[in-house]
Amino acid sequence: MAKGLEKHRQRIEVLSQFGKDLTRRCGSSCELCGASGTKLQIHEVPPVPTEPDYNHCIMICETCKEQVEHPKRMDSNHWRCLNGAIWSEITAVQVMAVSLLKRLESHDWANELLEQLYLSPESEQWLEKLG
Repeated sequence: MAKGLEKHRQRIEVLSQFGKDLTRRCGSSCELCGASGTKLQIHEVPPVPTEPDYNHCIMICETCKEQVEHPKRMDSNHWRCLNGAIWSEITAVQVMAVSLLKRLESHDWANELLEQLYLSPESEQWLEKLG
């Protein structure tokens, strides 16, 4: 058990080293909803690689993180903001946004956004792995 805890601590330490670059990349705003002036956290977009990877990380606010990690608590109105994130040039942001929209397919507005979407082959492959 101690070995697993140590590996987790090492992973968190490596991820925290990405923090400054991720904050610069996102302009101190949540990469999903655009919230600024709030605490941001690093979120690894699944499938999570064995070794921490900057390109699998996004910066998100506490509201987004809570709803991403607990899908049953999702507030569909909060996610209307994804109309910007689905066009992100950052593959991890786009994949996460599309994945969230797919969870909200029961809403007309989410389906409309998905119908407008064009994904690069790289993003499509990532989404398929995400399931």
